[in-house]
Amino acid sequence: MLEQICQLAREAGDAIMNIYDGQAPLDVSHKSDDSPVTAADIAAHRVIIRGLQQLTPEVPIVSEEDPPAFEVRQHWQRYWLVDPLDGTKEFIKRNGEFTVNIALIVQGKPVVGVVYAPVLGVMYSAAEGKAWKEENGQKTQIKIRDARPPLVVVSRSHQDGDELTEYLKQLGEHQTVAIGSSLKFCLVAEGKAQLYPRFGPTNSWDTAAGHAVALAAGAHVHDWKGRSLDYTPRESFLNPGFRVSIF
Repeated sequence: MLEQICQLAREAGDAIMNIYDGQAPLDVSHKSDDSPVTAADIAAHRVIIRGLQQLTPEVPIVSEEDPPAFEVRQHWQRYWLVDPLDGTKEFIKRNGEFTVNIALIVQGKPVVGVVYAPVLGVMYSAAEGKAWKEENGQKTQIKIRDARPPLVVVSRSHQDGDELTEYLKQLGEHQTVAIGSSLKFCLVAEGKAQLYPRFGPTNSWDTAAGHAVALAAGAHVHDWKGRSLDYTPRESFLNPGFRVSIF
């Protein structure tokens, strides 16, 4: 099934690129939380929902663009968690650092994850405890790698403010790189970075697919109290702060 989900992510990426390449208007609007949404978010959402419903009609779906009410999903043990276009701000800036995120959640854990960056032509995927990166037609298994000083990856468009500044100060010698979307999880997973600290708000659909990839590659994804990020349905989709690390 993993390859079918990867193909679905590619199709969603194609729908995004039709708009990104200027063949249709961006149609930027804003949600109630002031986050941007574009025609590409909606186009990718429709492709993914249609594909998942055909592939696994028995498995319900949570998408950022149409999340069911808590009363509907509160007892779900198994469901798809989707961000059709993660990194909408990067999409609007046209810097290529946005992704299609599809994850399968089973009993609160992300057991399958696909992260596809259509501009970069890179596909990350994970299932059954293994993670892969596919680029230029080559698919290779990926694992975390240690490095000294560690490379710390931080968000390009969402600032964590004083908490991140203080944390990095206490970390000691390190290097940093800023990048958008769930690619931060994937850089840790493939061994290019060793740490991704996050203090600011994220939603469960922002993290689930990248979490699956990082976990399968050997990384740890914990909140600041040391607990694994949990995707058991709850009223709010907001995550606590967390860190993705190799140690």
